[in-house]
Amino acid sequence: MGTFRNITPEELDANLFQAIGKDWMLVTAEHEGKINTMTASWGGAGILWGKPVAFVFIRPQRYTREFVDGSETLSLSFLPEQYRKQLALCGSESGRDMDKIAACGFTVAKEDGTPYFTQADRALICKKLYRQPLEAASFLDKGLDAEHYPTRDYHIMYVAEITGVLVK
Repeated sequence: MGTFRNITPEELDANLFQAIGKDWMLVTAEHEGKINTMTASWGGAGILWGKPVAFVFIRPQRYTREFVDGSETLSLSFLPEQYRKQLALCGSESGRDMDKIAACGFTVAKEDGTPYFTQADRALICKKLYRQPLEAASFLDKGLDAEHYPTRDYHIMYVAEITGVLVK
């Protein structure tokens, strides 16, 4: 599984369009001694408020949202293609109904108390800075609202400072 080393966010050379949008990532948080994760393909990274940040979007009904809301930190783990089936499971099954981490055979490690997966080839350790639900009135392109939110279950956007980057 390899050993991780720490790098700065500026040293990260990943194509985030590929890593997030095509390869997917696991959003993971711990709350009240329990850990949950979900697959996500919406998000990004950049500079905001003078800090390196990542932003992710979670629908309100997702069980992982409760963990993210209940924690000061979260991780974004990026796994190699060989874990595609596990990523699909983590995006389609709820942690309310099953232990997804055990079902996938993932091993949890922690960096500064934040859980991530040893199977990842890179992980971003993040401290939450901002949370905002998306709203229908804010869409300038109303077609996006109609296409992505027919049931009005608007994602919640989280902006988090990247406090650590682990790579193999």
